[in-house]
Amino acid sequence: MPADATGPVPGSGDAAIHAAAERAEVTGHRNVPQFDDLPIPADTANLREGPELNDACLALLPLVGVWRGEGEVVYPTIDGPYKYGQQITFAHDGRPFLHYEARAWLLDDEGKVIRPAARETGFWRPQADDSIEVLLVHATGVSEIYYGSPRTQTSWEIDTDVVLRTSSAKEVTAAKRLYGLVNGGDLAYVEERAMVGQELQPHTSAYLRRVVG
Repeated sequence: MPADATGPVPGSGDAAIHAAAERAEVTGHRNVPQFDDLPIPADTANLREGPELNDACLALLPLVGVWRGEGEVVYPTIDGPYKYGQQITFAHDGRPFLHYEARAWLLDDEGKVIRPAARETGFWRPQADDSIEVLLVHATGVSEIYYGSPRTQTSWEIDTDVVLRTSSAKEVTAAKRLYGLVNGGDLAYVEERAMVGQELQPHTSAYLRRVVG
């Protein structure tokens, strides 16, 4: 990560407030596309719009939004490292969970898009004891259940408890992720994975900036 997500966030205090206000000039009027005829509350990734965030999700409040940026993927079984672009959405509908979606695309050395890459979706479910249950499903045929907790007010760590995969999916046995707000409000994460006979080790990392919320 570009900064330590486990400690004080750089640019805290007045500087962080000023940075957030500047970002809101660009992102505060945007939201995920919505149908206006749903008979139930639609998802919102903008805390200024839609239903109130459920109190159970307050520990996850800083994550709500749409984030976009670039990262790097590396593993002993690939030729990389490779660069990728990614968009992550954390949204809610007023109930005690966040809906999560991530889409990635491979980039060449000049930053041009090569093709679509990893895609995953799921739910972050905060619990009364401050733990977090995370359910993720990958387009590659892998499903994961994570457990974790906030490390600080602006960082969250989760580890897999169960990994399921279809008969055609790559062998994955464990994963671990650390998300954190850095540099006054950007989102960064690192992921470790154990797969195809390899032990748990770094796999992906990315640095994302808010585009909604």
